Amino acid sequence: MLVSYDEVHATLRDVLQRGGMEPDRADHCARLFADASRDGVASHGVNRFPRFVAMIRNGMVDVHARPVRVATRGAMERWDGRRGPGNLNASACMTRAIELAREHGIGAVGLGNSNHWMRGGNYGWQAADAGMIGLCWSNTLPNVPAWGTTIPLIGNNPLIIAVPRAGGHVVLDMAMSQFSYGALGTHRMRGQELPVVGGYDEQGELTRDPAAIERTQRLLPIGFWKGSGLAILLDMVAAVLAGGKATHDFSTVPEEESGQSQAFLALDAASLGADGESGSIADRIVDALHDGAAGAGEEARYPGERTLEVRAKSMREGVFVDDAMWREVLAL
Repeated sequence: MLVSYDEVHATLRDVLQRGGMEPDRADHCARLFADASRDGVASHGVNRFPRFVAMIRNGMVDVHARPVRVATRGAMERWDGRRGPGNLNASACMTRAIELAREHGIGAVGLGNSNHWMRGGNYGWQAADAGMIGLCWSNTLPNVPAWGTTIPLIGNNPLIIAVPRAGGHVVLDMAMSQFSYGALGTHRMRGQELPVVGGYDEQGELTRDPAAIERTQRLLPIGFWKGSGLAILLDMVAAVLAGGKATHDFSTVPEEESGQSQAFLALDAASLGADGESGSIADRIVDALHDGAAGAGEEARYPGERTLEVRAKSMREGVFVDDAMWREVLAL
């Protein structure tokens, strides 16, 4: 069904307030969930919301906890999320990285002891909206086999890279598996096969069946061994910078996944050159991509381009939500 953005936001906000979250924080937290579904990432928006509420109710997420700074040196800081709402913690730490970048040209914040940050792309868009190049990533529980194994030993650690641009920010938001578990669930709920193979079935064969991959937990890392290696390094850097948990420290029960380590970087590249130089460079790269594809009678998109189209459509026509998931949210 289609539900207006304002109704999605207000419904989620009211559930959080009933759960004891302060009104301003409930408003912000709900908006981050609503933004994810508005932009076409329902797996980390409305579809993820019931699990988030369940983790509040089982005590894994403390709705009253706010992140605190525990160490600082120049443009680097370390924060403790105190097991508070992951998306609020992440938004606060990206805000702090942006503040540091405005002062030093670069800002780096490590956040430990937090919770699932939901849609990581939110914080890339946040940095780009502030005129900053943004990079951030999070570790997760072990849910992807390391290359050469059948055992989930590494996380699908999402990585976000964002570049500001007046004509539309360029924002890459990707997991270390070919498809995240959220994407697998979305395809399964819609009765759709994956567009390309995403993992292995019970017979050890590559498959496009999302349910089979969920059963085996044998997701395919992006780039095969390269994605496996990148996942390990993202986990390591985040845990070291945050002084927090690494993937192997987490419970393998999704409802008990708590204590994530995350990294947030903001770079004020515009301060190094003439006014408008950074945007001009980004525009030329996008134009070359579009023009080169059009010259061959084809179409190419930059990361984030489809997001902007989906966002505009959602605001115009309503946010697409799965009927069953929306009923589950309303029941909360």
